Amino acid sequence: MNTGHPDQRVLSGMRPSGALHLGHFHGVLKNWLKFQHEYDCFFCVADWQALGRNFQAPKNIAQHIQNLVIDWLSVGIDPASAKIFLQSRVPEHAELHLLLSTITPLTWLERMPAFKEAQEANESLSLSDISSPLLKTTDILIYQAGLVTVSDEHEVHVELAREIARRFNHLYGRESDFEKKSEQAIGKMNKKVSKLYQNLRRSFQEQGNQEALLMGRALLEDQQVLTMGDRDRLTGYLEGNGRQLLAEPQTLVTKAARITGLDGRVMSRNYNNIISLRETSDSVEQKIRTMPTDSRRVRLTDPGDPLRCPVWPLHENFSDQKTCDWVTEGCTTAGIGCLECKKPLIDNINAQLEPIRVRAKEYEEHPGLVKDIIYQGSDDARDVARETLDRVRDAMGMVYY
Repeated sequence: MNTGHPDQRVLSGMRPSGALHLGHFHGVLKNWLKFQHEYDCFFCVADWQALGRNFQAPKNIAQHIQNLVIDWLSVGIDPASAKIFLQSRVPEHAELHLLLSTITPLTWLERMPAFKEAQEANESLSLSDISSPLLKTTDILIYQAGLVTVSDEHEVHVELAREIARRFNHLYGRESDFEKKSEQAIGKMNKKVSKLYQNLRRSFQEQGNQEALLMGRALLEDQQVLTMGDRDRLTGYLEGNGRQLLAEPQTLVTKAARITGLDGRVMSRNYNNIISLRETSDSVEQKIRTMPTDSRRVRLTDPGDPLRCPVWPLHENFSDQKTCDWVTEGCTTAGIGCLECKKPLIDNINAQLEPIRVRAKEYEEHPGLVKDIIYQGSDDARDVARETLDRVRDAMGMVYY
């Protein structure tokens, strides 16, 4: 689909902070692979966010950036279908962050979980700790992203972005002569288009026709005779609001598998229990073979219970039903040993990782290609960011000359 309209634009991203693992693939990247062909996708390498947590060792971030993008490309993220960009190569993020900070109450930031966590973990907070949620808001709003993919615990960041966009639109989108200027803008379009716009507006506002709303928005996007301000104004006029300067984002609900780590807890670098996307086959075998199993199964002849075994959740995610049935039968009757149970799991995980390893090796051998992809994606993202920043500057009266 890949349309540029906010309702079809998706933003997501990751901090470059270490190797991606199977949890990332099944929890996030599989959704990205689907979305890149259905939406206008912007995937952000949030290096400024990473710097806030690694300011004492910033040199490590450069290598993490390279590895993160290689992992994305290796699983199938296509730079021809989605924009892969580096946050710091779009300096408009910093300016919009500053401008939005003038209208954002400090109490809004203090209630964010990330702020509370940082407060508990540090004796003294940095400005970066406090403003990190606002920077995340900037990442969303600067691309006018109508949809944001986040996990449940991070949905609060999308809500903050909505509140800030709503506050900005209220402060700067309410013109005293809004209706008069809207009618003047309608007059710039030819009579046939003007009449169609008015009919669509009436259909939406009087009947709640959502299709008319979408058609009206698409109609405005195609009108070259309109200035950016006119489009903002007529979008708000269509919807019954003031000028729609910043899109209010919504959470894109996704299905995500919860992958268990090598110790039975959720897979996480913090727990040192991961299988990375570029883990060698020998390393995968070693890690799975040494995983703990059902502690009550002391001897080979003791029957076990898969539900008490940390290996079982991995079978549920990586083995087919026939293998799972074989494991259940063999474990509960003591028909198979734990190492025998792990063998098909090792094979299945390696089979999934092998094509990723192969593609990653190609990018590892051509680092210049990875940089070119980052640079091109960042340039494309910056074009969109500039449009938003121009709109914000104009609305705030920051265009002096």
